Amino acid sequence: MVAVPGTALKIGKEVIYMATYAEMQQIYDDIRGDFRYDHELNGCLNCGICTATCPSAQFYDYSPREIVQLLWTENVEQIYDAMQEKIWACAQCMTCAARCPFKNSPGGLVMIMREVAIKHGMQSAKDVLRPFGRVMLKLITTGNQLSPDMIQPDHFPDWGPNIQKVEGDLKILRKAIPVKTLQTTDTAWEVSLKTSVEMYTIWEMTGVLKSLELMDENLFDVIEDFIDEKKEDYEDWLEEQEEEDDD
Repeated sequence: MVAVPGTALKIGKEVIYMATYAEMQQIYDDIRGDFRYDHELNGCLNCGICTATCPSAQFYDYSPREIVQLLWTENVEQIYDAMQEKIWACAQCMTCAARCPFKNSPGGLVMIMREVAIKHGMQSAKDVLRPFGRVMLKLITTGNQLSPDMIQPDHFPDWGPNIQKVEGDLKILRKAIPVKTLQTTDTAWEVSLKTSVEMYTIWEMTGVLKSLELMDENLFDVIEDFIDEKKEDYEDWLEEQEEEDDD
């Protein structure tokens, strides 16, 4: 079974879209046109130091040198292939940038490639980012990524034996914290309505919400409704403050 460029091919539960050459070229042009590109790629000695010191290369089918070589040779088809899986293996530790004698930054190039993958709504980006939907929703609705009541011994077994020390009444323990904004278990700290609206505005102005809509339309709809509600609450609060000042 062969995928025809510009069409989607379903293999089991997985749907693979085969981009046309023109689409691949546009993706490469967007990578090449990023203002950081010329700073991150200066050539390649093919010495392999980046791959030899890369933590991800030890465990995944990933090579920083391969990323540099693909971009340096402008191989648009293989660049597109690398964006299906390989670029998501990078841990962004930037060891490669620190060790490269040519002062390349393969990690920086991967960052650009990831952003372009999101911009083009690539399925690989959607698959990688989908598990973070819960974190995104928590952040939007509370201003926090993690709350104390989420930290339970049974919830994070991979954190090691020390997590088992989390015992006792969390509400009482949090009340003992001097800072009042930290005396909550539903969130790590209380975020003011004004701060929340400012955060939403920044995300709108910087394109974060637009990217979210490309990645997960359903989550975007939920978050957009929540943001609209919070903005209305903030406008009502401002009006109340003005009335109080007038009085």
